[in-house]
Amino acid sequence: MEKVKIDDFTKYTFLSSIKHSPDGNYACFVVHQADLEDNKYLSNLWIIDLKSNSKYRLTSSDSEKSFLWLDSENIIFPAQRDSKDKEKLKNGEEFTHYYRINIHGGEAVKLFTIPKSVNSIKQINENLYVFSSDYNPNETDLSCLNSDEKQKELSRRKDEDDYEILEEIPFWLNGGGFTRGQRTRLYLFDTATQKVETITDEATNVDFFDLDVSKSKLVILSYHFKDKMPTTNEISIYDLKKKKLTIVPQPLPMSNRFANFISNKNLIVAATDMSKYGINENSKFYTIDLDTYEQKCITPDFDKALDNSVGSDCRYCGSVTMQIEGEFLYFITTENDSSLLNKIDVNGNIETLTNGNGTVDGISINKDNALFIGMASEALQEIYTVGDNTSEKLSSFNDWVKSEKLISSPEKVSIETEPGILIDGWVIKPVNFDETQKYPAILDIHGGPKTVYGTVFFHEMQYWASEGYAVFFCNPRGSDGKGNDFADIRGKYGTIDYEDIMKFTDEVLKRYTFIDSAKVGVTGGSYGGFMTNWIIGHTDRFSAAASQRSISNWTSFFGTTDIGYFFGPDQTGATPWSDYEKVWFHSPLKYADKVKTPTLFLHSNEDYRCWIPEALQMFTALKYHGVETRLCMFKVENHELSRSGKPKHRVRRITEITQWFDKHLKNN
Repeated sequence: MEKVKIDDFTKYTFLSSIKHSPDGNYACFVVHQADLEDNKYLSNLWIIDLKSNSKYRLTSSDSEKSFLWLDSENIIFPAQRDSKDKEKLKNGEEFTHYYRINIHGGEAVKLFTIPKSVNSIKQINENLYVFSSDYNPNETDLSCLNSDEKQKELSRRKDEDDYEILEEIPFWLNGGGFTRGQRTRLYLFDTATQKVETITDEATNVDFFDLDVSKSKLVILSYHFKDKMPTTNEISIYDLKKKKLTIVPQPLPMSNRFANFISNKNLIVAATDMSKYGINENSKFYTIDLDTYEQKCITPDFDKALDNSVGSDCRYCGSVTMQIEGEFLYFITTENDSSLLNKIDVNGNIETLTNGNGTVDGISINKDNALFIGMASEALQEIYTVGDNTSEKLSSFNDWVKSEKLISSPEKVSIETEPGILIDGWVIKPVNFDETQKYPAILDIHGGPKTVYGTVFFHEMQYWASEGYAVFFCNPRGSDGKGNDFADIRGKYGTIDYEDIMKFTDEVLKRYTFIDSAKVGVTGGSYGGFMTNWIIGHTDRFSAAASQRSISNWTSFFGTTDIGYFFGPDQTGATPWSDYEKVWFHSPLKYADKVKTPTLFLHSNEDYRCWIPEALQMFTALKYHGVETRLCMFKVENHELSRSGKPKHRVRRITEITQWFDKHLKNN
């Protein structure tokens, strides 16, 4: 067996988007792998025969990331664009070619072309589809113009390339760039007539849509705004026969995180009014009567986080996390250090279907058969089926990692930092551990803050263990998985969370005496970057730091990022106008003159979630005060660099951090 290497993540298999065939005999899913040489990711559709458990690749163009079952034997998918298509795209013409392929073999056949770029699509009947697409109000649809008008529009667009006009907030989105009124809109497309019909208006942004069982109605989650995007959204019903859109009234403005038909008469909704715990408040479940619009909370005591927030750097592309099947809604919760699959009925009765030893990343349910993509403890993604509170593994894409690589198992460490406050964490010992030796260590802090660490496979941690480091990490207050009270650190950033992390560090150094306390580094990204910045301004106990995609100044964060104007005030409890001193108190930049720790900053120039001035301000402050520092900026990357950035950039990121720690923790 050999140690984990820095580029081994390019050999891992990432899975997403599993979905049963209508008859339940098969499932399609997407397999992704990194291509280091060409610096990209390869994605193809695969099929699993659920009777024989045989698996095979269906497509081979290396570009298929989405699909739709037409029937139990045929799938459609958007095709890779050829050179002629790319030339048309340069000229501003948008379109998406869809191909049909039989799961038992044969060539893919072109089925239809939609004259727009498609984000998501669902079939209504043989000829009619509903789809979402990005809409730019500043560009005239070229398909509606004659040749002369088209050339004039293209010329106008070229002239406008020299300017950016900002008219609303957020004015850009992480991974999406400047928006200027852009929305995701909903459309109907008739393959027989080639007609595209608009459902939602140009000021409405659609987050989610789905069909009822009869395929006569749509449920839509969206928000309508001008000037400032709200933190609440709306539920709408679109009658496909009457072609009528109706907003579903709710007693209070809500953050509706899910809504769908659970019967002909009711919607089931996961929502919160954010009144007690702010934007991170856990949702409760409601039903809404479609005749009377009466909204009823069916889980008044429910206090669990929806979806999977257990961190890992070994996923690529998302999956469905909530699905209606029959009389139940199936959903994922994060609890402690794992995520679980559950189901709920219209009366609020909840049944947990998995045991929580790892994660549930994405689901597909067909009648009584439940499939999920997940990560077992210390393992990478595989496909599982659910039994009686047990999970059976159906795939072995990543089994080779455990059989060929030296993996260090996380050892749990739990401490009480205050009466009744239990903080869970883990220590990963260096590979080929020798109890007679002293080792350097790295404290790794998760993002969020409302996420969690667990025991699932984390490439960077295993790589550092293979390089002779102990790695330790924990879930301080502010983390997910333990209810609203535990996760609520609004107005307390850098106080109780900092104390939890420092007390956990004290306990790790006390219990694991092989760690050289004079050679401990600290790193983290996003919230973990904020906390790294905070730590170096409040203690000199760490010999080196690596701050990634961080926040340093809540005032600049407020005015420059895609979430700053609502996330900042919610989390700090103030705005620069209501209480500037409080905003400044929680800003690591305030304490930069106290820093003595050599610090590396890593940031992406298209990270609009935590824009690069956050790193530049800390870098400049440390340079000004004579502290050893370095900043590595990644071009054409965003906030997701460590998880889905280009393969070569991900290698460079880990290289930068490791070399910085080697210099200050091993060579001194």
